[in-house]
Amino acid sequence: MSTAENITTLPLQISERERPGPLRRSIRRQPVVAFFVLAYAFSWSLSLVYLLTRSGPAILSCGPFLAAAVVLGATQGRSGLRALFASMLRWRVGYRWWAVAIAAPVLVTAAATGLNLALGAETPAADDVGRWTNVVPTALVILLFPGLGGAWEEPGWRGYALRRLLERGGPVVSSLILGVLWSGWHVPVFLVGDQHWSDLLLVVEVTVVLTWLFQNALGSVLVAMVFHALNNAVSGEYCSQMFDGADSTRQSWLLCVVWGVIAVSLHTTRRLHATR
Repeated sequence: MSTAENITTLPLQISERERPGPLRRSIRRQPVVAFFVLAYAFSWSLSLVYLLTRSGPAILSCGPFLAAAVVLGATQGRSGLRALFASMLRWRVGYRWWAVAIAAPVLVTAAATGLNLALGAETPAADDVGRWTNVVPTALVILLFPGLGGAWEEPGWRGYALRRLLERGGPVVSSLILGVLWSGWHVPVFLVGDQHWSDLLLVVEVTVVLTWLFQNALGSVLVAMVFHALNNAVSGEYCSQMFDGADSTRQSWLLCVVWGVIAVSLHTTRRLHATR
């Protein structure tokens, strides 16, 4: 083959090598849909393992993060991944938003627990109350280790999905869409009894609150991760473990009531629509 022929065929060889495969083309056509499909697929892969072995976690909590990484890699490459990781490290967002991220889970859980006790729940044993010292270490484990707790869901739900949904609609509609899909993602956890079915509603309510916090905290995924980790540690791993039977069920529904009041208040006062 002559040198001229080599030069002629080179662009064709390069273009075929760089042509994306069918999976990447599908992701590029519908990136948001692809994200949710992959988030469910990655996370529910452990659900199948659990059904077969009856051991281990019922869901891979970092599945949404993996899905976001795959979709961003296919659609934006390194620049998209760098932006995601930058938002996971963004801590300069203003002290008041850090205060909200830390105080809200504690105060809401305390309010629901107080209401539960006032409505007749059995007073927790001293040993159960004394486990409050585990809250911060538990939150740190959830925050720092992918797959342990829910904090590493946030790069997917807030860092990728919410951003794209907000580009197409307002915060209320975006929150409801994301909330329903995030709620449905938890179904394997509900089926094995690790969470109460009332959390189907609770997740939607918390999504509204997190949208407001995420927008005001300059799109910081780190703030959302801290909120999520602390809420799981305070509510799920501490206070909710103090109650059994009907008292536990009431605690779950009271959490829905308190978070619901906050979500509705943010909407009715138009605060959910304010992006600063």
